[in-house]
Amino acid sequence: MKAAIIGAGLGGLLAGAKLSKAGYEVEIFERLPFIGGRFANLEYKGFKLSTGALHMIPHGSRGPLAQMLNETGAGVKIIDSSPMAVIRKENGETISFHDFRKELSVTKRVKLGTILAYSLKFKPKSDISFKDWILKYFDDDFLLKLADSFCGWALSLRAKDVPAREMLEIINNMYLYKGSGVPLGGCGAVTGALFEVIKSNNGKIHTDICVDKIIIDKEKACGVSAGGTTIDADIVISDIGHLETSRMYVCRDDAYLEGINKARPSRGIKICLSSDEPLIGHSGVFFTPYAERINGINEVTNADPNLAPPGKHLIMSHQTVLSDDLNQEINLGLLDLKKLFPGKKYEVLLVQSYSNGWPVNRASSGSDIGSRTPVQNLYVVGDGAKGKGGIEVEGVALGVRNVMKKIGV
Repeated sequence: MKAAIIGAGLGGLLAGAKLSKAGYEVEIFERLPFIGGRFANLEYKGFKLSTGALHMIPHGSRGPLAQMLNETGAGVKIIDSSPMAVIRKENGETISFHDFRKELSVTKRVKLGTILAYSLKFKPKSDISFKDWILKYFDDDFLLKLADSFCGWALSLRAKDVPAREMLEIINNMYLYKGSGVPLGGCGAVTGALFEVIKSNNGKIHTDICVDKIIIDKEKACGVSAGGTTIDADIVISDIGHLETSRMYVCRDDAYLEGINKARPSRGIKICLSSDEPLIGHSGVFFTPYAERINGINEVTNADPNLAPPGKHLIMSHQTVLSDDLNQEINLGLLDLKKLFPGKKYEVLLVQSYSNGWPVNRASSGSDIGSRTPVQNLYVVGDGAKGKGGIEVEGVALGVRNVMKKIGV
């Protein structure tokens, strides 16, 4: 059996590693000159920055991505964060993420504890947003700001843009898998290890080659056309999202196309800082609910000092984009950092934005339509087809797992 995979991002590499280990002949086609997509390392001034995601795995060594890496034999060490996360209060004090309930009244605390313990039982059937769901049960300003901070850091969305049912799935997974972690060597160590698995199982990865067509015969995918060559395959997996995938063949399924058009991409900005001293002091997430734009920050060198030159720290902030004025959004983020770390000396290494054809997610959490397509043996993985309740790369792993189950691997 042969699988042709379009795109060598995290989703495509996970699928390729899993299939190659199961005995499939795997061939991957990547239009860029490097593998990893938005989960690769970017060398800059001796720092290991990242092309997209922070050097962070939301559920650490126990989550879906870590499990799939272990299953494929990809040797990646994930250093779990301790603490998992802290919250910066309005007065500048920090509290453990697990202590946020102490900021609520006793009545709200009891109600929240009950709801979180039985989160899926409270999952609404309607399309109510997470913000409106909070207002319905609590009407608490601190919870709303914390929800925006968490959703901005984890999903590049505001609470009003996330369906409550999806957010409760995420909360359930947080209880199930626990805390965050940093992969030793950063994002590139993960995708590099998957590349080695594929290569060791005789898989092929082509870079600088675009797939221009998915070949369909009698409503079944049977190969791709890439670089002027036709490659026959029993299964085709796309890591470029439903919209771009649908443009590679003649799709006549109106309901499917309508679902694709409803899926909204998410946008974000990442700011990378260098400092001679720790700004946070741990490798967990630093949530900033009272900042103007910054949603969360990670100081990854507390887990892996080799991500920076000797004696330096690498700090990475993330924020969702709230307007179409990208320069203003960046400036507000930079101003936030000055306010968050007053009197601290740091250097801005790089500012990266993710939108349009290079978004944070091709389909935002709660808006994607899953991995199936109208064509038999054609599947979509990656940030456009995440599993339910999956935060960023954890969602990518859950989506790949869903496809593997459908294939029977």
